[in-house]
Amino acid sequence: MDFNLLVGGQAGQGLKTVNSILGKVLFREGFNIFSSSDFMSRIRGGHNFMQLRISDQKLYGPDNEIDLLIALDKKTAKIHKEQLKEDGIVLIDGKSEIIDSRAILVPASVIANDINPKGINTVFVGATLKMMGLDLENAEEILPDFFVDEILEDNIKLLRRGYKAVEKIYDNLKKNVTGKEPEIFIDGNSALGYGALSGGLSFYSAYPMSPSTGIMNFLAQQQKDYDLVVEQAEDELAAVNMAMGGSYTGIRSMSGTSGGGLALMNEAIGMAGISEIPLVVADVQRPGPATGLPTRTEQGDLLFAVNTAQGEFPLMVIAPRDHKDLFYSSFRALNIADEYQIPVILLSDQFNADSSKNIPEFDFESLEIKRNLIKKADYGKKEYKRYEFTDDGISPRAYPGQLEDGLVLIDSDEHDEKGHIVEDGEMRKRMVDKRACKLEKLIEKDLNEPEYFGEEDIEYLLITWGSSYGPAREAFQLLQADGIKVGLLSFNDVWPLPKNKLKNLAERVELVTVEMNSTAQFKSLIASETLLDVEHDILKYSGRPFTGKEIYNRFLDEVIDNG
Repeated sequence: MDFNLLVGGQAGQGLKTVNSILGKVLFREGFNIFSSSDFMSRIRGGHNFMQLRISDQKLYGPDNEIDLLIALDKKTAKIHKEQLKEDGIVLIDGKSEIIDSRAILVPASVIANDINPKGINTVFVGATLKMMGLDLENAEEILPDFFVDEILEDNIKLLRRGYKAVEKIYDNLKKNVTGKEPEIFIDGNSALGYGALSGGLSFYSAYPMSPSTGIMNFLAQQQKDYDLVVEQAEDELAAVNMAMGGSYTGIRSMSGTSGGGLALMNEAIGMAGISEIPLVVADVQRPGPATGLPTRTEQGDLLFAVNTAQGEFPLMVIAPRDHKDLFYSSFRALNIADEYQIPVILLSDQFNADSSKNIPEFDFESLEIKRNLIKKADYGKKEYKRYEFTDDGISPRAYPGQLEDGLVLIDSDEHDEKGHIVEDGEMRKRMVDKRACKLEKLIEKDLNEPEYFGEEDIEYLLITWGSSYGPAREAFQLLQADGIKVGLLSFNDVWPLPKNKLKNLAERVELVTVEMNSTAQFKSLIASETLLDVEHDILKYSGRPFTGKEIYNRFLDEVIDNG
């Protein structure tokens, strides 16, 4: 069973509320969920929509074919009519024009005017649940999470009236799903923030910038229950420097932004590199340059992140592939930044950030926070050198005031072992080499090879990084079902680039990258790091995410037919 629901309307009509209530209800009913959002950069008006895909099978991304369309305005029905399946259904207000025989008129305005004129969206929630053959018990339990006491009773009435309004014409689309492991339903930004919180995050500073703002919103709500401070800075420069300041004092700190904000943070990231201050920055990508499409998605910041700031210094770039990965990657990023005293950039994007899905409950027992601060008792009377030369390039790190006789100096200029500014050429060379050799240890000890899906005997290899994994995984399954000998290689760590598994697989197959950018940036990165020739690329840069069927069809057209 694979069922796709879309709710559309104008900003301000309560689309997010409808989507969130339905998502939580369907999750409680035992379905697998993938929820994605598409909204314009405005507070009121325009056309926005959100999609809920539900199934009794595991889901990896959205689908554009619609089974049930909830049209909160006429424009939604007209725009998405072509996506509606032949046997699909449109729920539309009784005052709207009928688009065709698939439309079911819901007297939402009339019902709302009777009870609360602002509650049209809740009427549609009730009607939708009835059309899907679900009862109201879960929805009524969930409503207090969305409405304050003063209007809660009104919304319960609106829900019930909407449910009753379509009682005689509904089709029961429900399937029983049993025997599932415990799961949670979560959006990508919250998953990333929760991973950081679980990793010991104590300070988060950011300037609001779509689509990264959800991380700050989530963490701000956790301050009362956790040892956490969240600061909305005046701009991205202040935000990243605050995070560095927090890290310098010994607490785990992090900042978040999107591409334009990362551009402003570049100099500070370089300072974190030369001063060896642990720093994690989440870059939730959106289409650029400049303001670009602030509420859409893209994977256009890869080479920018890999080459951020001037000069040469070690850093790591991690591109989480899905919601589960966002949680574990942000936890891991804090550990890696701390251990190697380097900047780590988490490359998420709007597709992952604003979508929601059900995933297995987090395995907290497998997580271990690894700090790299020196222990005062073990240091004794040994002279403290903040940038002491070591075999692996990782120097002893203390926070200010930790050692009675140890002065903790940092500097954005080149420096000696104690942190004093120098202009000596030999010292400069030794410090550059010291910092660089951290990556040798990281690659040997902590770099993750990409995950492979498929048989040993293949002819084609789909290569993805970050969020393109989900739709590509679905396309891979469709291609396999057609008997095409294809494998899928999904990268999470993208810098330094893990090479072993890719080189082993590339010896005998045609390579195809799947990316949401216009210049095949990962294909270029592979070529520069491995000298491998990637024969094909499937690219998309319209601001909308891939679907599995889209990649499947383009693979057949662009790779098989033109191969």
